Amino acid sequence: MTTGSEHIAVVGIDCRFPGAGDKDAFWDMLVRGEHGVSEVPAPRWDGAAFHDAAGGAGRVNTRFGAFMSDPDAFDFEFFGVSPREAAAMDPQQRMLLQAAWRAVEDSGVAPGALAGSATGVFVGMMSSEWATLHLSDYPGLTAHRGSGNGYCMAANRVSYHLDLRGPSTAVDTACSSSLVATHLAANAIRAGDCDQAIVAGVNLMLTPALSIFYTQAGLSAPDGRCKPFSGAADGIGRGEGVGVVVLRRLSDALADRQPVYAVIEGSAVNQDGRSNGITAPSRWSQESVLTAAYARAGVRPRDIAFVEGHGTGTTLGDMIEVKALGAVHGGPRPQPCLLGSVKGNIGHAEGAAGIAGLIKACLALDRRVLPPTLHSETESPRLKLAEQGLRLARGAVRLPKGANGTVRGAVSSFGLGGTNAHVVLASAPVVRRPAEPGGVGVLTVSANTAAALRRNIAALAEAVEGQPDERLGQLCHSTNRVKSGLRQRVALAATSVAQARAELRGLLRDSIPTEQRGKPKVAFLFTGQGSQFAGMGAALRAACPPFRDRLAEADAALRPHLGVSISAIALDGKERDGLGVDATALTQPALFALQYALAAALADLGVRPDAVLGHSVGEFAAACATGVLTLAEAAAMIATRGALMQALPPGGAMIAVRAGADEVADLVAAEPLVSIAAVNGPDSVVLSGDAGGARRIAAALAESGRKVTELVVSHGFHSPLMTQAARDFGDRAFSGIAAPRPATAAFASTVRGRFAAGDELDPAYWVEQITAPVRFADAMAALARREPTHLVEIGPRGVLLGLAVRAGLTGGAKRLVPVPGAAATGAEFAATLATLYSDGMDLDWDRLYRDGQRVPRRLPGYVFADTERFWASAATVRGNTASVVTEKTVTEDQVSPRSERPVRRLGDGPVDAVLAAVAEIGDYAVADLAPEAKLHEDLGFDSIMVMQLGDQLTEVLRLTEPIPVEELLPRVTTVGELLAFAAEVSQEGKR
Repeated sequence: MTTGSEHIAVVGIDCRFPGAGDKDAFWDMLVRGEHGVSEVPAPRWDGAAFHDAAGGAGRVNTRFGAFMSDPDAFDFEFFGVSPREAAAMDPQQRMLLQAAWRAVEDSGVAPGALAGSATGVFVGMMSSEWATLHLSDYPGLTAHRGSGNGYCMAANRVSYHLDLRGPSTAVDTACSSSLVATHLAANAIRAGDCDQAIVAGVNLMLTPALSIFYTQAGLSAPDGRCKPFSGAADGIGRGEGVGVVVLRRLSDALADRQPVYAVIEGSAVNQDGRSNGITAPSRWSQESVLTAAYARAGVRPRDIAFVEGHGTGTTLGDMIEVKALGAVHGGPRPQPCLLGSVKGNIGHAEGAAGIAGLIKACLALDRRVLPPTLHSETESPRLKLAEQGLRLARGAVRLPKGANGTVRGAVSSFGLGGTNAHVVLASAPVVRRPAEPGGVGVLTVSANTAAALRRNIAALAEAVEGQPDERLGQLCHSTNRVKSGLRQRVALAATSVAQARAELRGLLRDSIPTEQRGKPKVAFLFTGQGSQFAGMGAALRAACPPFRDRLAEADAALRPHLGVSISAIALDGKERDGLGVDATALTQPALFALQYALAAALADLGVRPDAVLGHSVGEFAAACATGVLTLAEAAAMIATRGALMQALPPGGAMIAVRAGADEVADLVAAEPLVSIAAVNGPDSVVLSGDAGGARRIAAALAESGRKVTELVVSHGFHSPLMTQAARDFGDRAFSGIAAPRPATAAFASTVRGRFAAGDELDPAYWVEQITAPVRFADAMAALARREPTHLVEIGPRGVLLGLAVRAGLTGGAKRLVPVPGAAATGAEFAATLATLYSDGMDLDWDRLYRDGQRVPRRLPGYVFADTERFWASAATVRGNTASVVTEKTVTEDQVSPRSERPVRRLGDGPVDAVLAAVAEIGDYAVADLAPEAKLHEDLGFDSIMVMQLGDQLTEVLRLTEPIPVEELLPRVTTVGELLAFAAEVSQEGKR
């Protein structure tokens, strides 16, 4: 890199260190000056058995270290890993998977959205004691132990589970591993090898081996604590943990509005070469790496406000590091360079040490505060820090701003074998993005199981606590970006933060529906004339950008034909030539504009209908929604249609009757200027035509006890009175209109009373539609036979859904009304989206929000299950108790984390036998194996396990020939399909 080259943004962070379960807890620990040191936990090794204060052979001089509380917890189901594979995996791999997921979420991106992307994975680690124990246990060696261990697999497993296609590599340079990984990742992004990178460091202490080494080398602190740069420094205290950062080009991050913790301006890596010992640090090499990093970043040492040092607390190491820092930073500067080391808090985390320091520095720059350095009250006088231009932070220090308000810091990490790394950081550029209140929004939460959904709802409820209402849109948008897409899901529309939190809390009190759902099958019902009113859709226009934009499109398409803004008439109550929205010439274009905008806005957000139905004039917007008509074509037709009907002589009547079509047929036949205008149900028809004739029929029906209601209309629509309008419409409306296009969704025709193909919707159809009866009941019955899961009314109020309910034609479909009349607020539209998302539809959320609301807010990371533990095995027990006098034989089955489950035995029938085989291979209980469970995604069956399954099926089904894996894989994806396959091959008797 040269000065001016692309800077790299740190956009996401997650970590787990001793005493700190996440990055917020880590920061609290730092600013409070706390530490995570404890005695050696029992599951690791017997601290007392290995302890010898004198540090005798094969012993350690301390019983303390910084240990994590629950590194054995792993949410195997979330990642689709079988219990058997999880138990064989290095816990470091398991820790990395969960931390990587949460770090990507913290960057404002749903991890699933990275699938197929050129995202790199760079993991720093310097030991794998799990592999040491398990790969030397030859009798217990399995295929999963092979794939569950190895440095490369630590990185590769993250790439695999997130489906990332960029570089994937593990780095071992001892203590500097993860900071070197950061340097390599930043360079890979600049070189174009990847667009972004997940960088991690991980360390886990399972045996006393390195502790014994440190003791024998004279490097181990008796109290197990690092005291960096302190007069009390007496050696290393070991630590562990996992840290992950997500890196991206700064320009890309800013363009996508991602929040940025800090910016990597430059970095350098070098080696001591042949110095005064392979394990001894070199002052000259450390000076060199600092100088190179500053030159590449284009900054001067005096620009650096603080250095997060390597600071192990060893006498030689601290002295050499301070002299190297002093040689670079000791010149004239406005104030001393602050110095610290996170190792005082969490111990020397070895392969994760560099990433821990980097995370501390990024959080410090983000908050403009440098946490105190533990043990700084006893600063070592031998180091002469003041003379070196350095000062330990004895308390939390407000970081001084440099030019343009920028604060800079740096991080050092030095490897045991001489590989050194230094990274230069700057505070993130200040970007003013004021929150934009108002509008509509939807909060989303998703998880892989019902229990996980509840955990994550609780976390989100806490996250929104105390947030100002002006951020509600940003919070909603952030959940849509990050917390959506998993199998179990819930969403809610909210108009205030308090309401959002209350509804989230309410979900925790109530029973959340969590049945498995497929993709919803949605039908749009387009309302007919008579549903209009002045101001219809006004609230949604104010609240919903896509509706507003699509309404403007419809307005522009209609204006040449109307000579006026239809939005001004329909939504704002204005008039044209003394006529308002109830005048037919304006009513029909107004309804079309609203319906077009509503359907198109839903489509913009990912809600595209599988079927449509339009009642009379509603068919024009329905045809647009299916692509049969373009907006321009439909606008010209609807404007002409309304104008021609308006020009007819006034008069005529329309009367709703609670009777069947057969019951009124004879009465209608006696009145030649009256017809049945609509059949809305088995006992619901509308009569239309000459007012005298229609009223005579109505009177006769009323005498027989039928309910009749005369509608307020200007004309008798869908009657013989419309004949002239139909002729003129055929002559005038179709010039320049192309042949009808194929429909993209099923079109339930209320002219035909059945589904009609796109090519049926020709000019003759639209002419016929003017006088033909509206056969709503027949069309709705045809639609119902397709069993839609959701019926969405597209219009200014709910009308058709009520007709369908009375006719018994809604089946089990949910009924949604995004604009429910004059009382609509816009929240109903959001509630419609929330329902569809909760029921399994993936939506394109961005356009729902205003520009100022499309700003990501950091949310709590996914709350993984921690009830399943994968730790003890025969190998770890034998390995860790080798020097203990007490002998105890423990088998792997006895200490299996899932050993409480019943023993699985083969049943008598083929179903029982197959289920037992699947359960045995994956270490599941048979009760876990639901028919819809997917072998690969849900149960973690990889190619190894599928081969084992083929062998077992051959045995339990008593086949004469083995089942080829290449035959099994394409035909079987779920447990149910496997059972069907097994039954088939068993009956064939050919194998």
